[in-house]
Amino acid sequence: MGRGRQKAKQRKVARDLKYYTPDTDYQALERELRAQQKRSNEADDDDEYYEVPPAIDDWDDYDDKSSRQNRRH
Repeated sequence: MGRGRQKAKQRKVARDLKYYTPDTDYQALERELRAQQKRSNEADDDDEYYEVPPAIDDWDDYDDKSSRQNRRH
């Protein structure tokens, strides 16, 4: 296929995609959005009771000591 034919075919496919309008089920979309809102509200409620653990653990001290010892040698 020559470049002109290929370009015309790509243009036709792009135009078909651009003007394609699928049938939308608005009731299904509404149900999905409501379900997502409920989940996000439940997640917000859980945030009040969740405590963030401290960012420091026992290995942090170990890493600091070993890096200092390696610098001395």
